[in-house]
Amino acid sequence: MFQKVIGQKPAETAPSAPSITPSHAASAAAAPASAQPAVAARPTGMALRNVLSTDVEVKGTLKFTNDLIVDGRIEGEIQSEGNLTIGENARIKAEIRTTTVTVHGKVHGNITAKDRVDLKSGAEVVGDIKATILTMEPGAIFLGKSTIGTPTTAPTGNAPANKDKA
Repeated sequence: MFQKVIGQKPAETAPSAPSITPSHAASAAAAPASAQPAVAARPTGMALRNVLSTDVEVKGTLKFTNDLIVDGRIEGEIQSEGNLTIGENARIKAEIRTTTVTVHGKVHGNITAKDRVDLKSGAEVVGDIKATILTMEPGAIFLGKSTIGTPTTAPTGNAPANKDKA
C-alpha cells in the first residue's frame, strides 16, 4: 500500500501505489503502515491453494477446503471436499477422503474420492481405492483393492446364496 523511498529525489519516485478506498481508510489509519498485511489481488473464481512443504510433518486429522498440495509427511486422517495433490517427496500414512486425489509420492492407507484418483508414474499406493474414476500412469505402483465407478442399480439384500448340501 505504501512505498518507502530512500535516497531518491521527489522526481525519481516510482508510480504511486493504488489509492485507499473509503471502506479501507479507517482500518489503514488505525494501524501503522508496517502492521498492514501484504495482500495480493486474486482474480475472481481462482481457488485457494494451500501447500505443505517437504519440511512439514503432521500427525492427526487434517481438514481443508479448496486445494491442498502436500510434499511433506502426514500420519492420521485427511478429510476435505476439495482436491488433494500428493507431491513426489510426500510420505502419507493416512485414511484419505476427498473429492479428487492426485498421487506423485507414497501413500499407505485407503483413499476414498468422490470424483477421481490419479496415480502418476512415481506414485506408490498401498491400500484400497474407492472412486468414480481411477487413472494410472505406467510406473505407478498400486497394491490393494479398487472399487471404481458408481453402480446404476443399488444392490439388493436378496442375493442368491450358495446352498451346499452336506
